[in-house]
Amino acid sequence: MTTAKLCVVAAGGTGGHMFPAEALAHEMAERGWRVVLATDHRGEQYDQAFPAEERLALDAATGSGPVALARAGIAIVRGVHQARSAFTRLNADVVVGFGGYPSAPALVAAILQKRPTLIHEQNAVLGRTNRILAPHVRAVASSFPTLERASPSVKARARVVGAPVRADIRALYDRAWTSPGDGPINVLVTGGSQGARILSETTPRALAALPDALRRRLKVQQQSRPETLEAARQIYLEAGIEAEVAPFFRDMAGRLSRAHLVIGRAGASTCAELAVAAMPSILIPLKIATDDHQRLNARLLTDVRAAEVILEDDVTVDALTAAVTGVLADPGRLASMSAAARSVAIPDAAQRLADLAEATAG
Repeated sequence: MTTAKLCVVAAGGTGGHMFPAEALAHEMAERGWRVVLATDHRGEQYDQAFPAEERLALDAATGSGPVALARAGIAIVRGVHQARSAFTRLNADVVVGFGGYPSAPALVAAILQKRPTLIHEQNAVLGRTNRILAPHVRAVASSFPTLERASPSVKARARVVGAPVRADIRALYDRAWTSPGDGPINVLVTGGSQGARILSETTPRALAALPDALRRRLKVQQQSRPETLEAARQIYLEAGIEAEVAPFFRDMAGRLSRAHLVIGRAGASTCAELAVAAMPSILIPLKIATDDHQRLNARLLTDVRAAEVILEDDVTVDALTAAVTGVLADPGRLASMSAAARSVAIPDAAQRLADLAEATAG
């Protein structure tokens, strides 16, 4: 009797790393693979949905300054030792890393044991951990056609597989995006809950300043920081705009399916989800994102005119009002943006990544 092969999924403890890792884990499990998740303690808040038979909590740390870096080095060495012991016991067939410091010990251990290794880069810029490890792994996969900060040799062998999205978001690719016509225009504002004061405060004022004919048709759903909830609700109320304002929306797929326009950040998952959902958007890349990766992520959509981008330094009420007016005032504009977004979508990214993981495992 043959034992099912084992895939170790190693991911840093943030949603940007964990969500694509989860999508791959489900796909590998459906193909009959056993899955083990390697992460740090931060990753535990995201791991409930993982179809993993075991979770390895590996030591990993980061920091700046000599003392913090020394501590990080010791933690990574300890994490590598933990991973090597675990991989020997489990007989791991392939180790897939998604970036973030917690993925480093697992990948280093696998490289030292000469096990098949693969990294997936979510952003249009190769992240720091992946940048160090990319020359030493067997295969490199990327979400975007662009892979900045990668060496020529890494770029040459990187495979564009897309960013795996959750199943409920993936399902949106199969439905037809519908234009608002002369009816209500549903605007979804995301990213405001993650400390994005610029979205929480500027967007309500910008939408309230729209020409009457447009403003009266708006139905807004907005994520907002808790401290700006009431102010946003009041602005919408006084402007006569029907609005739901909350710190967090759980049913993002349902809300995306009904939206006509999204205003938000340009994280890798967001850009992939907007493409799969064929969603017109106005994006404000996070200025402090490492290596300016959000601005580069947004190019996937702006290069085909599926999105408008306003850089954070240029965001004013007037600028955002002008951008929204430009998109909504032209009846054909939303439809062409939607078609353009769909044209760059990779709905089967999880399958493509799983194919590459299986090929890497041999």
